[in-house]
Amino acid sequence: MGILSGLEGFGLGGLANADIFGEDKPEQKPVKEKKEEEPKSQGVSEADLIFSKGFTCPCCDHEFKSKTVKIGKARLVDADMDLRPKYDYIDSLKYDVIMCPYCGYAALSRFFSNLTQAQAKLIKVNISQAFQNSEAVGEIYTYDEAIERYKLALANAVVKRARASEKAYICLKLAWVIRGKGENLDPELSDYQSQLDACKKEEEELLHSALDGFIAARQTETYPMCGMDESTVDYMLAVFYYRFGQYEASAKLVSGILTSNTANKRMKDKARNLKDEIVASIKGRKS
Repeated sequence: MGILSGLEGFGLGGLANADIFGEDKPEQKPVKEKKEEEPKSQGVSEADLIFSKGFTCPCCDHEFKSKTVKIGKARLVDADMDLRPKYDYIDSLKYDVIMCPYCGYAALSRFFSNLTQAQAKLIKVNISQAFQNSEAVGEIYTYDEAIERYKLALANAVVKRARASEKAYICLKLAWVIRGKGENLDPELSDYQSQLDACKKEEEELLHSALDGFIAARQTETYPMCGMDESTVDYMLAVFYYRFGQYEASAKLVSGILTSNTANKRMKDKARNLKDEIVASIKGRKS
């Protein structure tokens, strides 16, 4: 199944096999050179950290509400090697897609308002005409609902011919949400292992797509890219390469960060840690 499989609930099953990057795919070129946790407060739930925020759709002009994380309320406690943030009591990533329940236009919050007339026309023809509202009605978004919303946002990005960086960023964040789903699966489920394996497989596919998209974006776009500077993007790519066993490519990017005059101390520290991981993995492969 394609990355966009699962859109049947929106009436958009025909987009399941869409080529996400299409003409964005570049020719292969060489790559350039924990705090101690505070005690948790009691009685806080995920629902306490979100609210319904009003939006006006830039595609169809309808007004609607979407669940959003309250600014400053969620406490960041950790981050994965690839910069996926972790918060107390909530996976804030579940709430980063804004979806119009009238026309089916969906995008990450940072891109939602940036829609040209030409893009709106493409969405109306390729999304809105077949769209069926499948908006969540619960107090919070479940992981499956969040994943469905992300896939709709990715389908919209493909249809509106968004930049490679936007599509790559959606793939990355969707991979993170699926990782969160896997971490929060109930071990008592009869099909726990099969669900966990499916999550890991889909996450891996999405991270490969994110890698392809950011490589394409590096060759055609300028920084900042999706709010990230060059050293942050290069660090994430280095993590992807490391995860996929491409240690030489990862090491080249890490070296570039460590010798950069613009990379900040935080990113250089992360690059040094990744360098140690690369060296240990190479030694382990040789032994």
